[in-house]
Amino acid sequence: MLLLARILYSLIAATLSGSGVVLVLVAGYDSLWPILIAAAAGAVLAAPISYVLARKLYSA
Repeated sequence: MLLLARILYSLIAATLSGSGVVLVLVAGYDSLWPILIAAAAGAVLAAPISYVLARKLYSA
C-alpha cells in the first residue's frame, strides 16, 4: 500500500502544487514567496490525501 501511496503522491502533489501556483498568479501575486508557499502547500496537502486514497483503493 505504501508503494501505491508514493505513486499517487507524485501525481497528486504535482497537480495540487501546479493548481496552487496558477491560483496565486491569477490572483496577482507574482513575487517569489507566494509562489513558493503555494507550491509547498500543495506538496504538504498531497501527503494525507494520497495516503487516504491509497488505503481506499487498496481495500477495494
